[in-house]
Amino acid sequence: MLSKLRSWIGRHKIWSALIALVLLYVAYLAVRPVQHDYEYLGETVARGSVERVVSASGKVRALNTIKVGTEVSGQITKVYVDFNSPVTKGQVLAEIDPTRVRARVQQIEAQVALARAGLQQTAANVARARAELQIQERDYARQKSLAERGFVSKANLDAAQTRLNSARNALEVATAQTESGDAQIRQANAELSSARLDLNRTVIIAPASGVIINKLVEPGTTVAASFQTPNLFEIAADITKMQVEASVDEADIGQIREGQDVTFTVDSYPDDVFRARVRQIRKAPVETQNVVSYLVIIDVDNLDGKLLPGMTANVEIITGAKANVVRVPTSALRFRPKAADRQAQEEPQPGDPDRKQAPRHFVYLAGTDPYRPVRKQVKIGLEGDDYTEILSGTKPGDKVLVRTKSLKPRTPSEDADEDDSAAS
Repeated sequence: MLSKLRSWIGRHKIWSALIALVLLYVAYLAVRPVQHDYEYLGETVARGSVERVVSASGKVRALNTIKVGTEVSGQITKVYVDFNSPVTKGQVLAEIDPTRVRARVQQIEAQVALARAGLQQTAANVARARAELQIQERDYARQKSLAERGFVSKANLDAAQTRLNSARNALEVATAQTESGDAQIRQANAELSSARLDLNRTVIIAPASGVIINKLVEPGTTVAASFQTPNLFEIAADITKMQVEASVDEADIGQIREGQDVTFTVDSYPDDVFRARVRQIRKAPVETQNVVSYLVIIDVDNLDGKLLPGMTANVEIITGAKANVVRVPTSALRFRPKAADRQAQEEPQPGDPDRKQAPRHFVYLAGTDPYRPVRKQVKIGLEGDDYTEILSGTKPGDKVLVRTKSLKPRTPSEDADEDDSAAS
């Protein structure tokens, strides 16, 4: 057989060479390494801290904002403060023209004086009626005694009785007039007190110490307090302590508790992280375009005065935290290798339980073959946005895969699209 093959090769050298080249090429294709256009990137399992946060946005507010108004209508004649002016309790902020109110006070004072004079006159009438009553009582007694002895007629006794009754009625009328005059004085005094109170209210004073954060009037402005109290100023009682009113989605509100730590930033100081604490969770729902949220009140110190009322706060409420635990990137729990690289691992083997019984949480570890990662079941603890606590299944030093990186050459159009997206 070999002799025939050698004979045929000797007679057909060119064909023999071509066949040998084809066989060599086929063998090369069988043994050459497969070229991949991607690679897997991983991160080493290590110990560290894990935080679970709820993100929200809100507004910075003064802890106690006082709106200063007026119950008196009139024209503002003087304004003594401006925006950002510090004020103390009792300090005069503005004045309203008191001319009309002062005239009303003088008018009521005159009414009080007139009522007092009338009361004095009725008091004199009472004294006169009482004296007349005493005279008629003595006269009636005398006439009765004489009538009993027959010295005067029955007609004279009846006339004395009539005069006595008239004197009694006159005393009752005078007494009633006195009570009416006294009531008129009390009414006039009440109106006088109200008018004097309005006169005092023409001077607007600060009800508490703080800083003027809003001024709504200038000299010459006319304010009308007919239907509601107009606001003139807004005072932030204490700007060294502020609060953030954060709107938390209903899906996350169940994780929020009073006393939880909070971090937030504001656009004015993007590099500064402010620390705060949850003070209150308001149970009243706020519905906006069919989205339900709840207001969470967060206390923050503002000793350096950087925070101003109305600033937008980007809030992160720390709902869980653990330190010095074994952790992996949360993205490792979501990572899946290419189908060609994981098909053999995930095919059920004889005797294996049903695929529905597969572990819920697992990661892929880098193996000896970079394109054949090893799937590993893990038990997780606290799950955060960036890292997740691992209770069992991996140990520090293992390398878990987190994402796939493409090795295909990038075209200029793809680079331009990426630059445009980054710029936007």
